Amino acid sequence: MSAIEQKELNINSITQGKLTWIYMEKPSVNEVRFLDQRFHFHPLNLDDILSRIQRPKIDEYEDHLFIVLHFPVYDKENRITKPSEVNIFIGENYLVTVHCSADLKPLGKFFRECQAHEESKGKYLGRGSGFLLYHILDRLVSYCFPILGKITENIDDIEDAIFTKAVPATVSQISLIRRDLISFRRVIHPQIAVIETLERADYPFFKEEQEVYFGDIADHIRKIWDGLEDSKEVVDGLAETSNWLTSNRIQEIMRVLTIVMVVLAPATLIAGIFGMNVPLPGGIEPGSLLSFGILLAVMAIIGAGIFLYLRHQRWI
Repeated sequence: MSAIEQKELNINSITQGKLTWIYMEKPSVNEVRFLDQRFHFHPLNLDDILSRIQRPKIDEYEDHLFIVLHFPVYDKENRITKPSEVNIFIGENYLVTVHCSADLKPLGKFFRECQAHEESKGKYLGRGSGFLLYHILDRLVSYCFPILGKITENIDDIEDAIFTKAVPATVSQISLIRRDLISFRRVIHPQIAVIETLERADYPFFKEEQEVYFGDIADHIRKIWDGLEDSKEVVDGLAETSNWLTSNRIQEIMRVLTIVMVVLAPATLIAGIFGMNVPLPGGIEPGSLLSFGILLAVMAIIGAGIFLYLRHQRWI
């Protein structure tokens, strides 16, 4: 297929020696058909390219690998980290990267760097497909650290503000960060097994030392996971602290209201008694002490009955 046809199909490629890097964004059926005609990849793998819901995995074939990976991309509008999928076909003389959106900036930037500078093209494509794959993954994994750093900064801000700002505001911020952490963890955790497979397995078309290079990537992704675990523990602690502060403030409010009720209770009792339509001593219509005594006795019996019921239920 000619370069003009590739451009019409939204396919870009770089060649250095025997190695070709094919770069595709937002593939359609036509781009997938091109891969089928040129490389004869497995139909199920080609279907996976067009599918937006795939778990990270490695499919091994005799002369190539098919790798599906997810990397986090922060959505500023919704304030949450979302997964962005990358599909990779790698053989001895080619590497194909396909992703369904243009939000993975490090991958596009790296391709344009190799495309524009002969020095970079020779440096990264001149040592085989395995070496190129290492640098692609290194760029993408390194892109995760600023996102994790931003989450850590937000946690530090909440930690400073939790004792000074109103509880509803801090609860909302903690909930947003916790949601972001859950999404980030969901993206990173499945990648660990895939990278460790690349580190341990022996693929004949990888000419570099896999354990050294992909071991470095595995270390980085483990550090990211450890950072997410630490952040999760801190956020859980902040949530518990926020709940304790909320409970403590509710108790303070209830204590003040209880004091107010106790202060007003005698006045309320007197107003209730003398506000009844019964002649009582000292009222506008003087009554007998007998009616007053009966009234107090009835009130005492009701109060005692309620007290005994509460004691029977072990509420007091």
